[in-house]
Amino acid sequence: MNDAPALQLEAVHRTYRQGGGGLHVLRGADLSLARGEIVALVGPSGSGKSTLLHIAGLLERPDAGEVRFSGQNCGGFDDNTRTELRRSRLGFVYQFHHLLPEFSAVENVIVPQMIAGVARAAAKARAMSLLEAMGLGERAGHRPGQLSGGEQQRVAIARALANNPSVLLADEPTGNLDPDTADGVFAQLVSLAKQHGLAAIIATHNPALAGRMDRAVRLDHGLLTGV
Repeated sequence: MNDAPALQLEAVHRTYRQGGGGLHVLRGADLSLARGEIVALVGPSGSGKSTLLHIAGLLERPDAGEVRFSGQNCGGFDDNTRTELRRSRLGFVYQFHHLLPEFSAVENVIVPQMIAGVARAAAKARAMSLLEAMGLGERAGHRPGQLSGGEQQRVAIARALANNPSVLLADEPTGNLDPDTADGVFAQLVSLAKQHGLAAIIATHNPALAGRMDRAVRLDHGLLTGV
């Protein structure tokens, strides 16, 4: 069995060019995420949390440093290989759900599976299982516009888990919800992640939510430190 970390960032640097200068967002960030571990990512607004998640999720390439999944260095992967890895190994949840408005809740969870080559019947069965786990079995046929904000975000979580990822990346997944709804959605997110044995990084500004995860790391001045 591969006992390497589920996700590892090693000395990751990222600078954005602005006019004649540069904005140094990451200055050698290091992070190791064990299988089944849920880690809070905290830090002030503008500290680079989203950038770090984009690099961890292979949506951006670092200027220097390495991103490894199960010990495998992704630095030399071409765009097609990175896309396939995102589809098969990674799940993403954002502050705004980004559901397809013309599709029902269950169809939103079916679509990524069919893109990955799963037959529609099997995709629907898994989608319904995930929605039922999120307490949305009776709402599966509703379109996003017919769902509350908390329900929409729970659909987005089910969609993120549809293809059985090994790593979940969540960027302020409850930041757009009222406190009571946020608490319920967060609890369901963590419960499902634990049930599926996922490694997860969850960016949050909420110290109470961060305190309920396995540990927290803080991003400040381009570096990650323990909290």
